[in-house]
Amino acid sequence: MTIGIVGLGLIGGSLGLALQDTKLVSKVLGYDHNLTNCEDALSLNLIHEIVSFDEIKKCDIIFLAIPVEAIIKTLDLLSDVDENTTIVDLGSTKSKIIKSVPDSIRANFVAAHPMAGTEKFGPHAAFKTLYQNKIVVFCDTKHTADFHKDRATQIFSHIGMRIVFMEEDEHDKHASFISHLPHAISYALANSVIGQEDPKSILLLAAGGFDDMSRLAKSSPTMWSDIFKQNRENLLNSLELFEKELLTCKEMIKDQKWDELENWMGNATTLHKIS
Repeated sequence: MTIGIVGLGLIGGSLGLALQDTKLVSKVLGYDHNLTNCEDALSLNLIHEIVSFDEIKKCDIIFLAIPVEAIIKTLDLLSDVDENTTIVDLGSTKSKIIKSVPDSIRANFVAAHPMAGTEKFGPHAAFKTLYQNKIVVFCDTKHTADFHKDRATQIFSHIGMRIVFMEEDEHDKHASFISHLPHAISYALANSVIGQEDPKSILLLAAGGFDDMSRLAKSSPTMWSDIFKQNRENLLNSLELFEKELLTCKEMIKDQKWDELENWMGNATTLHKIS
């Protein structure tokens, strides 16, 4: 099969590397509106060749590894592809994207979210094993033709992913807690420190805890502002619940309720015991 990847950053570039190791794929073609990304992707051997968008449309499978708002615009440009061309979006939100798929290619379309990534972005962030032993979520497959669903399943399985099926609304609600909320918190923490009179001195004391919490704030603002926009209602709900817990913590500290605070913390430690 010939693969076309639109977007050659961490997600698309890592996919290109992984697919080149499978016997299913004969050629990996790439397209990116950023010419520097195209040059870097070629020099890093993330893909075999850079081609025009028209050439991408002729591929057996097209992966959309671009910001979620751009995915919607690009789907309109793919509305005339052949019925045997599989289109897979790799966006972090699903409901709005699925609602935006043109009717002419709905049977071709696989809504997928690989639960993989880092805080880094761009072609130089790509690495071959990003997807190994990770989960990919398929949403709303009842409207996807079996041929395309099976093809996508085969591809993701060959790069080491486990497939989970979920409705798009459920996916977006869950993603708001385990992915989108942590990014919002990380950006807020980073801005809290940047807003101090001498952030450089504060950062001299930074150790594991701060590094872990602030790492996500290195992520692409372009990508994440689009995600927040598309999953606005779910993210607002998760932020309100987080604010409630943070206020509870604040009040216990303010009122010196140390036993209650310890119990509250103890309850939090049970999260990672849930299987």
